[in-house]
Amino acid sequence: MDLLGNLWMGLNVVADPSTLWYCFLGVFLGTVVGVLPGIGALAAISLLLPFTYHMSPTAAIIMLAGVYYGAQYGGSTASILLNLPGSPSSAVTCLDGYPMARKGKAGVALFVTTIASLVGAMSGLILLVLFSPAISKVGLQFGPTEFFSMMLLGLVAASSMSAGSATKGLCMVVFGLLLGMIGTDVNSGVARYSFDIPELMDGINLVALAMGLFGVAEVMRCINLADANQKPDKVTLRSMVPEREEFRATIKPMLRGSALGSFLGALPGVGPSIASFMSYAIEKRVAKDPSRFGHGAIEGITAPESANNAAAQTAFVPSLSIGIPGDAVMAVMLGALIIHGIQPGPMLMTEQPELFWGLIVSFAIGNIFLVILNLPTIGLWVALLRIPFAWMYPAILVFVALGVYSVNNNLFDIYMVAVLGIIGYVLMVLRFEAAPLLLGYILGPMLEENLRRAMLLSRGDASVFFNRPISASLLALTGAILLWAIWSGVRKSRKEARAFAVAQENAAPATAAS
Repeated sequence: MDLLGNLWMGLNVVADPSTLWYCFLGVFLGTVVGVLPGIGALAAISLLLPFTYHMSPTAAIIMLAGVYYGAQYGGSTASILLNLPGSPSSAVTCLDGYPMARKGKAGVALFVTTIASLVGAMSGLILLVLFSPAISKVGLQFGPTEFFSMMLLGLVAASSMSAGSATKGLCMVVFGLLLGMIGTDVNSGVARYSFDIPELMDGINLVALAMGLFGVAEVMRCINLADANQKPDKVTLRSMVPEREEFRATIKPMLRGSALGSFLGALPGVGPSIASFMSYAIEKRVAKDPSRFGHGAIEGITAPESANNAAAQTAFVPSLSIGIPGDAVMAVMLGALIIHGIQPGPMLMTEQPELFWGLIVSFAIGNIFLVILNLPTIGLWVALLRIPFAWMYPAILVFVALGVYSVNNNLFDIYMVAVLGIIGYVLMVLRFEAAPLLLGYILGPMLEENLRRAMLLSRGDASVFFNRPISASLLALTGAILLWAIWSGVRKSRKEARAFAVAQENAAPATAAS
């Protein structure tokens, strides 16, 4: 009964016309920001923060939250249509969303993405409402050892995201780890691998890395393709709706992605990006035909999109109930609360119930707004593909440059995205996937930091990773994935050897007869 009363109180808060307007404005701006490649929710929220000074705390946090989860919706649009991730968490959507668009199924991909985003967001919201205190307690049990083991599991699973061999995927993960080491060491303050370049002392810009590897590299690849100027069919409501088999294939991945994203988003320091990458890796592992992934598998869209939207909702658990921001965006939002005189922490739910439950209810209303905004505009977005690519490529590069520059207002980032684009193109030619590299870059610094922290706390005793139950379970799962990958690789090699031997035997009689 208390839960229903709290939800009714939150509904009364959001039902105020001005609050409802700020909720709509937030999700609308978030969608626009998500569609524009490279800008991201962090830059948008930072720019909007001064405008919230004269707003009520509840309206301010509802609007900023709308920008945050609205960007998750919009981020997939550019990923599917142009292979440009609107946000880092949308990068994995490029792997199967863009191939679907190239096959003439851009409308289906965008429709399914919108539905998956809604399912993931609502699942995360239900979990947030029902189990917020319990999730907070689980999050508090995660120390450096648990975080290290979980990140290691994510990196090993990431090697399976490669459309080719797991060895290539693992190489890309290691390359991403090396790139993540560039910058100033947190413990010693010493610059590592910066080559005396001041701009590299803060590391490589994540937006520049994502834009270079996915956007610029794809532009370079497509410039001379014969089918670069193919035009999509006119999008109708019937063409947007997936076929029965496609719809059935989305249900289980959607549920798995929602559950995984809801859990990972509630852990401090994880966030939507890691949730989407890990969800994709899991779907590829459980698929009957993993070779479909990377070539337009619909599960490769629905699972990560539901995961990152669920994580975007539950990311507010550690931020509001513990006072620990999950990522940079959450840190800015906590700053907005503090500016308004509200201290995040365990007492927030009791001291500011109207703000907390008003925010929760606004999530549900905001996600409904997003579906209303996104579904009718699918045809408009697909119409972008009818623009001649000779005109579109310069515009894409301009948007990439503007998006990268807007993060730090630094020209060096534009040069960096050009260099990374060349590297991404070379890797593409050599059939190395960029997604494992990006995840290695994201997880690398956190993996190193938690490893060093755990070893310091245990005074160099590595057995601490096996003595704690959660950490030991995660490491055991990591080992099982490695063994399974080795076994499947050996089985594939034997199958290919047998097929080659049979082909040789069949070819021998034909040669003798001739």
